[in-house]
Amino acid sequence: MEILSALFRPIVDFALPPRCPICGITVEIDNRFCLSCWDGLNFLTQPWCVSCGKPFPFDQGAGSQCVACLQKPPEHDGVRAVVAYDDRSSLLAMRLKYGGRLGFAKLIAQQLERFLTELPSDALIVPVPLHRWRLWSRGFNQSVLIGRALAQRNGFVMETAILNRKNATPPLRSMSANQRHRIVKNAFALSDNAGTKILGKTVILVDDVYTTGSTANACARLLKASGADRVLVFCWARVLTDYEQS
Repeated sequence: MEILSALFRPIVDFALPPRCPICGITVEIDNRFCLSCWDGLNFLTQPWCVSCGKPFPFDQGAGSQCVACLQKPPEHDGVRAVVAYDDRSSLLAMRLKYGGRLGFAKLIAQQLERFLTELPSDALIVPVPLHRWRLWSRGFNQSVLIGRALAQRNGFVMETAILNRKNATPPLRSMSANQRHRIVKNAFALSDNAGTKILGKTVILVDDVYTTGSTANACARLLKASGADRVLVFCWARVLTDYEQS
């Protein structure tokens, strides 16, 4: 099989050369950005808010929180997003979710690996679930694909049955933070044996995009009530606005 793969690889590369997932120009290796798109991405790094991961313009000291988290702490224990959400980074998320470019999940998982160093080896990956109707219509859950790639590459366990979406919710893209909160606050439920699997564990809650925090907070609230020690949100991109925690 390896010999056949080596023989046919040049033909495949000629017919379907690797392309930048954002702009589409030819690149050397699959799942790589071109230099222009790479330079154009706003990668998020420390210093950031200890509660939500929102980046600070300068170091404000250990344990510092942003104003929004001081006023209303999130249910989760931080967000680890690869990049800020903008016109460029959104293309990758959209093409994975709506364009069926499933290979992009592996690319996102590769970028998320830099956040794993702060986690214990027994951390549990839990993807944000889709309602079964949405799953049937789309054919896949992008969060599961990202989580699976992250688990396979790094030896973590992923649990897809711990958390489920019991209510079908409308698309949230155009809604305000308050509208999102009202819709998703009771949209999720835990399985009967969830507590035995997450008790005392650090949970990596995987999603593609973090917008207002409503979905992450609804999931984290249940996970921590059932015994999770920490819940960290891992995602490709996050929206950075003044209302993100309102």
